Amino acid sequence: MVESTSSSRAQLQPIIDYPVEFQPPDIAEWWQGNTGTPFVYSFAAERSGPHLLITALVHGNEPAGAVALHRLLSQQLRPSRGRLTLAFANVGAYERFDVADPRASRWLQEDMNRIWSPDILAQVPPRSADVARAAALRRFVNQADYLLDLHTTQHPTEPLVLAGPLARSRELARTTGLADLVIVDRGHAQGRRMRDYGAFGDPKASRTALLIECGQHWEAASADVAYAACIRMLERLSMAPDAFEAPSASLPREASRFVEITMPITIKHEFVFALPLRGGEIIPRAGTVIGHDGGEPVVTPHDDCFVLMPSQRLWAGLTAVRLGRLIAPSARAA
Repeated sequence: MVESTSSSRAQLQPIIDYPVEFQPPDIAEWWQGNTGTPFVYSFAAERSGPHLLITALVHGNEPAGAVALHRLLSQQLRPSRGRLTLAFANVGAYERFDVADPRASRWLQEDMNRIWSPDILAQVPPRSADVARAAALRRFVNQADYLLDLHTTQHPTEPLVLAGPLARSRELARTTGLADLVIVDRGHAQGRRMRDYGAFGDPKASRTALLIECGQHWEAASADVAYAACIRMLERLSMAPDAFEAPSASLPREASRFVEITMPITIKHEFVFALPLRGGEIIPRAGTVIGHDGGEPVVTPHDDCFVLMPSQRLWAGLTAVRLGRLIAPSARAA
């Protein structure tokens, strides 16, 4: 199903508008790339090492990641070992970004971060422009040993890492310290994310992916966190060059808080929140009504229920919110 991205789509839940605090960068100068694929650059060091892929703009209305990649490219940063690939993903959606209506350019026809399945990417012709672009990026995703996918959230929240269900991703999230909070999850019913694609989601493989939510979409601080996360990833993989622009955002030495998602809520009809949730809340009592889906109450499944990323896109088939519980860093995912 190809979705509408209209910011004026009717829903019962009122939309909260947040200001755009920084000027999204003009990335036109990077269109040619150096890989044969527009807006994708790849740089190899003389010393052997891992291949790190950093992606931004999987969602076209999340410009913080574009700021980070623009900074890396502008200072001609090169890895000290291995290979570094930088990819602006959904450039077509980003080209439509308008500060007067910043919610409207998330995708062109469908969410690029819900289509990472081999059968979808292999379709000829592609079913949407978003699938066509993902298919063009697939070879870089297949080649990478590590993926850092830069994202931001709808509501203001602390930075967090979505590590997926695999122990190796959880451990990488802990040791890199991109954010203090790590989420152990299995994605969305709507479709597979890039971070779960191919070997990144294979329990028997070694390739490892992290998705970082750097803060609210248009907060200036989110762009600072995105750049700092890129530098931290390079440092922890021993790929950072001797000289680079120092990040202004401070990151933790390592992650200390882990949340396992126990109940992702996929909308069946139309969802309306009963509580003013923004993400990060812990609801003390099981059975607390947090919203209604087509009139049916949706309740917390257990005590001390962690609320993750409540959505403002409350349409059937999408994820309204994810609920979870705090776990020890070494705990196994369910």
